[in-house]
Order: sequence, then structure tokens, then C-alpha cells
Amino acid sequence: MASLRSSSSILLTRLCAPRTCSTSPRLRLGLPVGLRLRRFATASDVRSQPQPQPQPQSDNHVRIVEVGPRDGLQNEKKAIPVETKIELIERLAKTGVSVIEAGSFVSPKWVPQMDNSSRIMEHILTRNIPSPSPITYSFLAPNARGAADATVLLQKHPGAYLTQTEAFKGGNGKPMVELAVFAAATESFSSKNLNCDIATSLERFREVIAGAKRSGIRARAYISVVLGCPFEGYEVNPHKVAEIATSLLEMGADEISLGDTTGMGTAPRTQELLRCMSAAGIRNEDIAMHFHDTYGQALVNTAVSLERGIRTFDSSVGGLGGCPYSPGATGNVATENMVYFMESLGMNTGIDLDAMADIGQWITGELGKPNDSVVGKAVLGARKVAADASK
Repeated sequence: MASLRSSSSILLTRLCAPRTCSTSPRLRLGLPVGLRLRRFATASDVRSQPQPQPQPQSDNHVRIVEVGPRDGLQNEKKAIPVETKIELIERLAKTGVSVIEAGSFVSPKWVPQMDNSSRIMEHILTRNIPSPSPITYSFLAPNARGAADATVLLQKHPGAYLTQTEAFKGGNGKPMVELAVFAAATESFSSKNLNCDIATSLERFREVIAGAKRSGIRARAYISVVLGCPFEGYEVNPHKVAEIATSLLEMGADEISLGDTTGMGTAPRTQELLRCMSAAGIRNEDIAMHFHDTYGQALVNTAVSLERGIRTFDSSVGGLGGCPYSPGATGNVATENMVYFMESLGMNTGIDLDAMADIGQWITGELGKPNDSVVGKAVLGARKVAADASK
């Protein structure tokens, strides 16, 4: 175990020399440095009345956000029955994962695979899906229309989910629900993916985030192509990413997921990006990392992020995924690979790796595509060898 930790540290010492990363322009106020790098208080900081403070988690706890049911399936060409999607979500909930990205309230004209997300949310709100630990179901709402559609269902089932304040006080077995928005780090990708420039997209997201807060639920914000754009190349400006993240946090977003949508990220540029986020005054607790494994660098970049204190990572069972607006991008880093990697470093995910491997094999079989998790296949292979040997 110690040798693995040592290897991770050696990796960072061999990265290229750090470049100076200035603070966001909006933070250059001529104040002392300690004040300039202020820490954002997110909307999940409940301050209206004294609350009991939760016990801090140990530094070796890692939170995995399972994005398979939404990000993993959205690019599939063949229509997937809603029953299959619901079964996938229910099976994932039993593994110990704490967040599942369950669907998207986006126009079926643009992403037809997500057309039945309202049925999925209704199922979650009306069925007590078993899970061994508190769980959050996240739904993408890219604009005010999507947020309104989601809100109608939430209002139809009051009391079926925990608000942020209720969750802070201690849940009673009900799930949390989260709405998410999707920004982009480059103008080209924003135009292709959202049909508008970055500034316009941020104004649209303001109402979505405000709507989530009115409903008492979390708001998550993704920023795509932070380490490489299919249209503008590798040199995505990390200062611009930090500026967009700052704007979203100031709107009330609870968490920023930084997406290497193309898988073009490298260890040095991941390091530089996170350095810029820190210089802009953004806490590690408010950041998640979302890596694709197009060039086999997802776990390398994960190691860099861990060293810099990030403890939330997105992944997809079976390595499912890809972006319809990012030509050539392959799947998300597989959840099975992520869990095994974390556990090998002595980190705690709370996820049952054997159960996750079974789900990866099942869902890729349902889709008629290969299982892209090398760890999942290894776990299943070792199990078969053991079973054969016991005969």
C-alpha cells in the first residue's frame, strides 16, 4: 500500500514545472492575499439557524458519482426500454454508490435516448428503492423548460425526497434529488452542444439553479472540455474554466464537475487546472473530476487529483459513455476500474466491487456491446477460475 502511495507522489514530482496561475479577474480586488482568495460558501451551507455539525469524514473517503444511466446511455443509438434503465438504477443503488445520475430533462429532439426521464424520476419518487446508504439521484436540466418539467414532478410528490435542510439534519431513508446544468469551457463546444455562447448559457443556468434552490434541492454544475476541446484543441484556458466555475458557484451551485469530455487531459494539465481553481478561491470540497479514458489517462489524472485533495469523482459502470457532440471521445472511466484503483490506494468508496462488476457485464450485454472495464472482466474471470477449481 505504501509503495502505491509513494508511486503517486513520485508521479507528481516529475510533472513539468508549475506555471504561475493568477486569480480570476473578479477576485483581483487589491485586498490582502488571504482575503483575495476567499472560500465560496455554497448553497448547501445551511446558516439560517444553528445546526448540529456533521462528523467530518476521514481523508481517505472518496465519493463516486455513477453517471452510467444518463451520461453512459445518452449516446446509444438503439432505443433502450425504460424498464432496463430502471433496473440498472435499482441494481446500482444496492452497490453502496451514493450518487446516481439517473436521467435528463432535455428535448428528445436533441437526445432521444433521454425521452423517458420523467418516468424514471416518478419511479424513484414513488418506490422505495433499497440502498445500503443515503443516496442522491441527479437529473440534468439544461434550461428553464427542463427545470420546470422536473419541478412539476417534485411538486406532485412532496415529502417523497429529502430537501437539503432535511438531509443535513439527518435523513429517514428517503432519497435526495439533484438538478444539474452543463456548461462548456470553450465557445466552439458551447455553440455545438448548447446552441449559444458561454455567457448566454450561464444566464440560462441561473434560473435552473435558482429553481433547484426554491425546491430545496442540490444543484450541480458540469463544465465540459476543460482539458481539451474537439474543435479548439488541447489549449483550453484553465483561467477561463476557473472563471466559469466561480460564476456557477456564485449562482448557488453546490458542486462543480470538471469534465475531460474528450479524454485529452494529461497529468501536467490536470495539475495546472486544479492549481488555477485553488487560486480562484474554489474549495476542493466543491470540485468533482469527470475523466474519459480515450487515451488511457483517466486514472493517471485521477491520481493527480487525489494528490491535490479532490475526493469526488464521476465514473460509469462498464465504461459506458461518450458525448454526441465530441467526435472520437470514448467512454467514461469505468466505475469498476475507479473503485479498484481507489481501494488499492487505501481509499474507501463504500462500493461493492463484485456487485458493480456483475452490473457492468449485464448492462453491456443488454446493449450488445463489449464490456470496457478491464477490472470488471478480471473480477469475473477470477471468480470463474475459483468456481471451476472448487468443482
